[in-house]
Amino acid sequence: MFKAAPATGLRMLRAPSGTARINAPMFKFHAHTLAPKKTLVLLGTGWGTTTILKNLDTKHYNVVVVSPRNYFLFTPLLPSCTVGTTESRSIMEPIRHIVGRRGKDMRFYEAECTDIDMSRKELLLTRTLEGADTQSTLRINYDHLVVGVGGTYNTFGTPGVEKHACFLKEMNDASKIRRRLKDAIEKASFGELTSEERDRLLHVVVVGGGPTGVEFAGEVHDLVTEDLAKWVPHLSDKIKITLIEALPRILPAFDERLAQYTQMTFAKNGIQLRTSTRVKEVTDRVLKVESGGAEAEIPYGTIVWAAGIRARQFAHTLRAKVPEVQTSARGLIIDDFLRVQGTSDIWALGDCTVSKNAPLAQVASQQGKWLARALNDLAASEGAFSAIETRKPFTYASNGSLAYIGGERAVAELPWFNRQIALGGPFASVFWKAYCLWELSSVRSSLSVATDWAKRALFGRTMSVD
Repeated sequence: MFKAAPATGLRMLRAPSGTARINAPMFKFHAHTLAPKKTLVLLGTGWGTTTILKNLDTKHYNVVVVSPRNYFLFTPLLPSCTVGTTESRSIMEPIRHIVGRRGKDMRFYEAECTDIDMSRKELLLTRTLEGADTQSTLRINYDHLVVGVGGTYNTFGTPGVEKHACFLKEMNDASKIRRRLKDAIEKASFGELTSEERDRLLHVVVVGGGPTGVEFAGEVHDLVTEDLAKWVPHLSDKIKITLIEALPRILPAFDERLAQYTQMTFAKNGIQLRTSTRVKEVTDRVLKVESGGAEAEIPYGTIVWAAGIRARQFAHTLRAKVPEVQTSARGLIIDDFLRVQGTSDIWALGDCTVSKNAPLAQVASQQGKWLARALNDLAASEGAFSAIETRKPFTYASNGSLAYIGGERAVAELPWFNRQIALGGPFASVFWKAYCLWELSSVRSSLSVATDWAKRALFGRTMSVD
């Protein structure tokens, strides 16, 4: 809990609409400043905002974290959760643990920010009550705001995707895929089915040839060859995996040699690739594609859409407040100091922004570290924004790219002085695993993931779902 200054404190008012309102939060006074600290609101619990929390000097700010997700999700291992290689809780770090470690002058609201009044520096938070149709709302004030709400899946307007496809952005998505795979296998092994219907149920289609789609395809291959071959030997050889990519090759952000190595590995592992192929429509049983002017229908049992991302709704809500400068429908346009153009005290980072940097986890993490230091400088200069503008603008420095491709193999593109080293094979897989264990948010998470991998090696995966 925040410690309020004597005779001021945190005043809760009941607005006429029935919404609760926090009116100008006044937290703990500090004797050496004789004034309340500034209130910094962080929206989101992703890579960018979590990195800010870990690097921010909380002596200078009252920090409020707002997110509908009460944990940080280590997304590089999300595809492995779909098949039981890694358990979900191992890569979920409760945000209250992180907040609690950083100091007492911090608060977390499990809610979604749905509106902003920039003139009053006020945010509207909305929380849908579980098991009820009603919503609880809250208004809070801010002095400085960081928007890190992240991105969500992008269907590019393709008919039927929202209704029939699974996505792979959140832990709920991984659980849904796990259940869908299990149900398809059980249906295929039950009753009298035609060979066509059984083949359809056992066909896993992945749309999107980026790292997420490639890693998911690799994880499904491992599940089939290492576990399903023992659990359902009469079906395992009938399971088919197809990866569809609209561009001429998969892993377009990687070195072309690594993309070719991945294609050769997939061909060896029986994973079918269909590049230069556009999905036109998804129905409950088939997806319609077009390639080279020719159209075709592909029956499927499970379809996973990993074809792109777009900014979440609050980014567009904020864009609408300054439409004369926020002209991109992709997200929030930011300058070299991560400030949202058209504002003076709002910064944004990660997948909800439009900049020269790719939407990668390591980009958001580096942005979070840079912004935390900039906010520390801002506090030290007693609110003079020139303290940020005199800093060197944010510049992304690539730490390399990694992707697991199945069969205990991975591809890695690593910086080495002024050149990039391309690696592919079992050694790259070891490097990928070491990177994951190192980058996990806590020792608890690292130990949990290492334990999951050991259990998988000794006893195999489990596909049990509620």
